[in-house]
Amino acid sequence: MRPIHHNLYVPEVQGLRPRHQCHSVSEALADTRVVLIAGPRQSGKSTLAQMILSGLNDPLALNLDDDVTRRSALEDPAGLIQHEGPVFVDEIQRAPDLLLAIKAAVDRDPRPGRFLLTGSVNVLQLPRVADALPGRMEIVDLWPFSQGELNGKIERFIDRAFNGWEGVRIVTSLDRRNYLELATIGGFPEVVIRREARRRRAWFEGYVRTLVQRDVRDVSAIERGDLGRLMRLVAARSGQLLNIDNLARDAAMPPSTARRYLNLLELAFIALILPAWANSRTTRAVHAPKVFITDSGLLSHLSGASPESLSASSGNAGPILETFVAMELRKQLAWSIERPTMHHYRSKDGVEVDVVLESADGRVVGIEVKAAATVRPADFAGLRHLASRVGSLFRAGLVLYAGRESVPFGSSMWCVPISSLWQA
Repeated sequence: MRPIHHNLYVPEVQGLRPRHQCHSVSEALADTRVVLIAGPRQSGKSTLAQMILSGLNDPLALNLDDDVTRRSALEDPAGLIQHEGPVFVDEIQRAPDLLLAIKAAVDRDPRPGRFLLTGSVNVLQLPRVADALPGRMEIVDLWPFSQGELNGKIERFIDRAFNGWEGVRIVTSLDRRNYLELATIGGFPEVVIRREARRRRAWFEGYVRTLVQRDVRDVSAIERGDLGRLMRLVAARSGQLLNIDNLARDAAMPPSTARRYLNLLELAFIALILPAWANSRTTRAVHAPKVFITDSGLLSHLSGASPESLSASSGNAGPILETFVAMELRKQLAWSIERPTMHHYRSKDGVEVDVVLESADGRVVGIEVKAAATVRPADFAGLRHLASRVGSLFRAGLVLYAGRESVPFGSSMWCVPISSLWQA
């Protein structure tokens, strides 16, 4: 049985932006039997997989969006994937029982790199297949483009924050209007290349329609109108504490149904549930999670927001920019050296920190997001509260704002431009 050769160098395909996760996928294929690229629909998974396939010997590509291929997967899954070289299966959630055939195949032939899969839902939460591939599969998350990917930089913001921010000085030409434009565009590949807002809206309209009418319905029988309504209600709460009872009341559905629909949005990588952070010194912390829409461009579309409306005095730019920052951080977790966990913090007295990053050894970085171009000492109240609870394990408190340069605000505290996320 010949080994499957993998070239860890992934060539940059002409006209395509390289993804930071290229190397992660190639590394995983070199020592793991099954690799799954998981993320929202249209985040670039298939394109990344095709780039990887160009470095593999004799790959077989199967697209489960094709009706004939999907029927074959349902009727003869073992026969469909029978191939000596690596097998690529696109959109595995469309025939999840195929994973059982893949499990049998890699148990018979344990060579690494047997299967490269993509999935637009979290297949580990699907019935019947959750326990199919433990120890045999590595999952690589792929979200829409990060700002670093769009600017040709590998972001090291998280690692720099854990190393302490002393001596880092960021100066940027970007202003509040620029940040609002970036946030309302988001990171979906098909959106960032469209110059006109009208064309971006058209893409988002089609994306939401496809998501509601087909993608989520592949894994659950639901009412389309109810899911679309709940998605917009979640968008109105992006960056806020999650209260299922209030969400269900506004959606005019039982709390159990609202929770099931929200779980489906999380399953499809459209909603992100950010858990609360607490330790032994924060016994009075609120334990409710926060909820986010996972792309600030999609959030802006669902909310009817534009740079013009958000720039107006009555505009509510805060949730859009907090979602933008939170998701940039979530993307960077995949390639940061530290690999911290990501939370939010809120005390029962209402003191809060938008994002708390905690390393495996307990070190903590706190991050606040401000839509304003100026920062006041009061904006650090939550970060100082967190620092007092953590003590010597507190590494940095950062207020990301719409201003142009970084400024120290006392011991371990700085305000820094939002662009520090990809400039630091």
